[in-house]
Amino acid sequence: MFKLAHISDIHLGPLPDLSFRELASKRITGFVNWHRHRRNHLVGDTLNLLMDEIERVDPDHLAITGDLVNLASSREIEIMTAWLKEAGEPENISIVPGNHDAYVPGAYEKTTKAWYPYMRGERGPAEWNEDFHCYPYLRVRGPVALVGCSTAVATPPFAASGYFGSRQARETVNLLRAAGEAGLFRVVMIHHPPIRGATSMYKRMLGIRRFAATISAGGAELVLHGHTHLNTVYSLKGQIKPVPVVGIASASQGRGGKKPPAGFNLFFISGSPGQWNLVRERFELTMDGRSVTLVETTRF
Repeated sequence: MFKLAHISDIHLGPLPDLSFRELASKRITGFVNWHRHRRNHLVGDTLNLLMDEIERVDPDHLAITGDLVNLASSREIEIMTAWLKEAGEPENISIVPGNHDAYVPGAYEKTTKAWYPYMRGERGPAEWNEDFHCYPYLRVRGPVALVGCSTAVATPPFAASGYFGSRQARETVNLLRAAGEAGLFRVVMIHHPPIRGATSMYKRMLGIRRFAATISAGGAELVLHGHTHLNTVYSLKGQIKPVPVVGIASASQGRGGKKPPAGFNLFFISGSPGQWNLVRERFELTMDGRSVTLVETTRF
């Protein structure tokens, strides 16, 4: 039995001070949005409660599907890097970036370099270099193959879209096929929901049809995503049966907002190729906001 925990959209707060130079960009809109809206609902104590409960259930691995920071400023990246080190070893945590981690031009490279140990694939170089395509990556943990994909791109103000391109699609198919031939349970991690209509147009993922073809051609058993801050279950056409596509609420969302409160998914993976068993337990912040509890169990 392999236990995989999943969180997303940490948006680690509070927002540190930004220089005038950093604010002279798209960051000014995000800065205003944080102080008018997000800071009232994205509560640091909530994330701590979530991580305490994840530690208690003791998963074999933790998947984080993007938006670790808010505006991808240098100070935010430093703080998140320290948070990751405290959360666990790179061998036990796998991450993919979200649109907030690539908030402005140049941010994607900075976050990838800083967090590279947590997204280094089996064949990735020991140290990050700017000429290396980090995504997709493959990490094998027990009977599970984690395939990390990136949709993170810098976008104009008031846009939060993502992109899944042809190069990444081809390489992802190859990784999925190889993992399938090795008899592994394949989990694909991506930030934007690869489902048409799952989010508004300005937040959508470009390349949804390409991603669906990638899953169909390469094969997979589970897709994890974030971005919407919602608890959702969709599916994509698989080679044998539909592939569950599962989203989760923001890991820092407190009670009282328009979005559902923070939570995490815990997946129990057992069986063998052709006879895999997958059960999800969804945990959520309690009504009083003081603890985290199991609220739903689903067998796929």
